[in-house]
Amino acid sequence: MEDKGAKSGPQAQTSQVGERSKCSITEGLLVRKERNGQRPLSVRKELSIFLKSRKRVFKWEVGIAIRKLRSRKLFRQALKLQETMAKRGMNLTQSDRAIQLDLVAKTRGLLTAEEYFINLNEEAKNHLTYGALLNCYCKELKIEKAEALVEKMKELDFMSSPMAYNSWMTLYSKTGQVEKIPKIIQEMKANGVLPDCYTYNIWMRGLAAMDDVSGVGRVMEEMKRDGRIASDWTTYSNLASIYASAGMFQMAEEALRELDKIKPHRNLEAYQFLITLYGTTGNLVEVHRIWRSLKLSFQKTANISYLNVIQVLVKLKDVPAAEAIFKEWESQCSMYDMRVANAVIAAYLKEDMLEKAEEFKRRAKKRGGRLNSKTWEMFMDFYMRKGDMKMVMRCVDRGVKKGKSHGRIWVPKHEIIMALMDYFEKNMSVKGAETLIELLKTVQSELGADVFEALVRVYAEAGKKSPGIRQRLKMENAILSEAGEKLLKNICEE
Repeated sequence: MEDKGAKSGPQAQTSQVGERSKCSITEGLLVRKERNGQRPLSVRKELSIFLKSRKRVFKWEVGIAIRKLRSRKLFRQALKLQETMAKRGMNLTQSDRAIQLDLVAKTRGLLTAEEYFINLNEEAKNHLTYGALLNCYCKELKIEKAEALVEKMKELDFMSSPMAYNSWMTLYSKTGQVEKIPKIIQEMKANGVLPDCYTYNIWMRGLAAMDDVSGVGRVMEEMKRDGRIASDWTTYSNLASIYASAGMFQMAEEALRELDKIKPHRNLEAYQFLITLYGTTGNLVEVHRIWRSLKLSFQKTANISYLNVIQVLVKLKDVPAAEAIFKEWESQCSMYDMRVANAVIAAYLKEDMLEKAEEFKRRAKKRGGRLNSKTWEMFMDFYMRKGDMKMVMRCVDRGVKKGKSHGRIWVPKHEIIMALMDYFEKNMSVKGAETLIELLKTVQSELGADVFEALVRVYAEAGKKSPGIRQRLKMENAILSEAGEKLLKNICEE
């Protein structure tokens, strides 16, 4: 590979390999993906073909391709591209080294990333690579290593950018040590490091976690006075969430109105966030307005969008609107998504409308919907609330078996299991208790000593003997209470 970096003019940016291709690497790897909707596997194939071709590319094209691959979480492909081009003679800048360290950590693990850092020459061990290693430690929640590295960076005067401080504060945020964040902010200011938008956002989240909502407002005002930084989507979404969680709905809606003005164009998550947060504040009018806006902005409305708005409407007790939107979805859906039907079934069960819930369940099956564990869990909770333990047991049976048929494990909540065991004890039903345990053992190896002690009580109440139950309890590592041991002696023949 020829390094053209020493030349002036346009050629100053041309590190090239082999024979110059007619289209750039970004077009070959990424633009086609956007146009044809290729999956990551297709991008891997395109990358392999490109690297085998040894066609010439500009270094800046490689940089753009790596950035886009990273944005799509195609870290292995990004690392392969960077390493291959470096072997062919492409000069790596300080920034490239930091990116490579991050990619190594993501694809080969933290230990390999540490080795990469250690093997760098001293000139390459700068504030960028140190910062990248610190970010790796913080993401992996390695507190001691991160703190030691921060001290080393302070000695070298490498804590000179907000990025390093942001990584450090994120670590404390994720490990529940948010009380340390204000001190880091003070240190940052004392060292003359100006906060960026991310700094303000994590500072606000930290204060919110400490229930200092008034402090959040003060930080927002400081950010506005700063003048260097424009509040972004993350800022106002954080603010809206914080105020909504604190029950300060008027202030939450003020943040949501600002959010609505700057929401990214054709960003589905943005619309769904607004619908959810307006639902939290109880503003039904705005929920419907944002929903209409969402449908106008997208040619096809995704299942997840229908699910989200139906769940919000159910929470706001607007069941007729939820029904209408469900019918709209059902009339045009290409694949029956049981999650959407479950949302309406949940609304009916919550309002004790069992017949309508059953009707919807049958309707979903006719339309090709596959009832799942969640469907049966909702009915289980309904019957539990009504005290119909026979139907609770039926729902547990169906839920466990449906989970297995879908390749998933579903187990009812422990309190449900114990309630059923109490029911079998009162009804002296050894068969019922044993059937439940046999069912649960198909999906959960350890049920806990309290379940087996409940089984002993069922046998005792029914007046039945079980010669092998002591050995069975030993195999299950179930240690009974003193009262349980007394009952065991009566039902177990030595």
